[in-house]
Amino acid sequence: MLTDTSNSPYAVMSCLPAKGCTITGPGPVARLRARTVEVTVPTMGKIMFDSSIAHAYENFLVAAGDFAGEHHGPPFMDGDLYKWLESATVAAAESPDTDLADYLTKAAIAIERAQQPDGYLHTKTTIAQRAGSDVLPLDERLNFETYNLGHLMNLACVHYRLTGDNSYLKVAERAAGYLIGLTIDHPERLADCNICPSHYMGSIELYRTTGDARYLELAGKLLDLHGGKGSDGSDDNQDVLPVREQRQAVGHSVRANYLYAGMADYALETGDQELITALQSIWDDLVGSKLYITGGCGALYDGASPDAGQNYWAITRVHQAYGRPYQLPNVTAYNESCASLGLIFWAWRMLTLTGDARYADEIERVIYNALPAMIGADGTSYFYTNPLRQVRDLPFPLRRAGNPKDSVPPPSHERGRQEYMTACFCCPPNIARVITELPYYAYSHKDRTAWVHQFVTGTATTDFDGVAVTVRQETDYPATGIIRLGVQAERPVDGQLRVRIPGWSKDAQVSVDGRPVDRFESGYAVLDQQWDHNTVEISLDLSVRLTVAHRFLEEATNQVSVVRGPVVYCVESADLPDDVTVGSVAIPQTIDWTEEPGDGIFGGHVLLRGTAARLPDPVPDGRLYAELDPSPPTPLDLRLIPYALWGNRGSGEMSVWLPLLR
Repeated sequence: MLTDTSNSPYAVMSCLPAKGCTITGPGPVARLRARTVEVTVPTMGKIMFDSSIAHAYENFLVAAGDFAGEHHGPPFMDGDLYKWLESATVAAAESPDTDLADYLTKAAIAIERAQQPDGYLHTKTTIAQRAGSDVLPLDERLNFETYNLGHLMNLACVHYRLTGDNSYLKVAERAAGYLIGLTIDHPERLADCNICPSHYMGSIELYRTTGDARYLELAGKLLDLHGGKGSDGSDDNQDVLPVREQRQAVGHSVRANYLYAGMADYALETGDQELITALQSIWDDLVGSKLYITGGCGALYDGASPDAGQNYWAITRVHQAYGRPYQLPNVTAYNESCASLGLIFWAWRMLTLTGDARYADEIERVIYNALPAMIGADGTSYFYTNPLRQVRDLPFPLRRAGNPKDSVPPPSHERGRQEYMTACFCCPPNIARVITELPYYAYSHKDRTAWVHQFVTGTATTDFDGVAVTVRQETDYPATGIIRLGVQAERPVDGQLRVRIPGWSKDAQVSVDGRPVDRFESGYAVLDQQWDHNTVEISLDLSVRLTVAHRFLEEATNQVSVVRGPVVYCVESADLPDDVTVGSVAIPQTIDWTEEPGDGIFGGHVLLRGTAARLPDPVPDGRLYAELDPSPPTPLDLRLIPYALWGNRGSGEMSVWLPLLR
């Protein structure tokens, strides 16, 4: 449903059809998704339609002329509403909450009425024009018009596939027609207003949904217009080089990942080898030197373009950005939530293009670490930035770090999740739509082949050569590494099942009806046989791993991160004595871990206990250096929790990376 590549000539797989798969059961992913459908989407809807908070719906009413008023919120608030409407579309298909259906109907009417006769749709500009301003469409690149329209297109495609209703689709097609006109009459405006280019993905998905080749041609022109500005461009917007000549992940990480996902979408339809070469190089650069172990993307709050070959006499700013290779700070990590979600979009398209499990591995990394950490266990509070370390009494504020619910006063400057972010609410609706659509990242199919990418209890319905086949998955993953697949065919039929073997699993075993499988390709166990009523069992090695970083990653020198299966762990001060800071905790190389089942907010996970070491107290506040304390480390009982659930037990410290004692 996310990307309908069933007719894409260069796709090796496609999402399952709408309502073709489910996630159920007690595992953390199932719990996360159920809570999102039951709590997050409805509560966020109330915010979006509350004229005293978000003004998202109200802006469309004012733009339509229903009543006089001003535009409220950032210029990308339209896109925030579209993203939430996409999540509501998916949730409404399985939720008894009738308010969701009402919201979808009301919004469709308001959005259509706010659209201009030529297809232009942007409430900020339209409201300003109604007030007498001479502002023109696409006059200001930071108005995010095309970004908003891209999210409208994606919403429209998902809504149409799930409901058969074209109320959003017809609006999206008119908006795409407006962009097509601009490529002819004012291409220079599109070349400048391409920030966070969700419209590349959107126009291609519109082509897949309608079959109208004009939308694919539009996407091609948009990509041709993106980049090639040389010294007039910036790393921040990835437009120094033409897209086909780019080789590194640079600049604003949300903009970057959206661009790369759009490039991959176009390659899926055209086979453009220059784009594929660029994408593979950029991917290797990101995963090999710029990606956090949690799946976080975009280390830098602010900086300067490092090596773009531009005018070095004029510093070009970057923000929320990929920096130099291995530049991955922990306390000041920016890691905007939308950037990791953009990584999922890009990785999914690369997986669809290549069939290589390494892309599914990175989706898994985000699903079990960065994604659940973005949202509180209450289902109603969110992180915008996502560090790998939080320390007490930080002597400077961090932008968009928020304030914890327990209102810890300055100067602690601790990050805390927020229920509403007045200046920028872009991440929460993005989080909601990705979580509601998680079932469609777990499976794929094409012709007589089905893929199992992610391990979650639930079902998937597909067919082999027209014969209905149901795959029922049962697992306690990631608490255990045992996954069972019950494959039931309507009648005996030949077909191929491909089951991902994670790259981190050292000793994976796969069997069908007790017979070992020994064929593995591109990170998948390949099961090619006649199917009737069969049982597939997968056993993965979930040994705890002490993970170290490359020698150039200075902030992790002589430190380790504790990882079990796909889950990255951290220490929180809630699990330490009051007089011990996270900076005093070290992990012996010989540590023995005891695994215990999590409960409460940790349900479905395994917690880790072991005897760590308490180091002498660090340099005291007010001093930069001090003589080494010769006192030996002392034993310390330690409990580690999944990073995915940090920050849910009040204010305190947290760290993913810890010193290693050899």
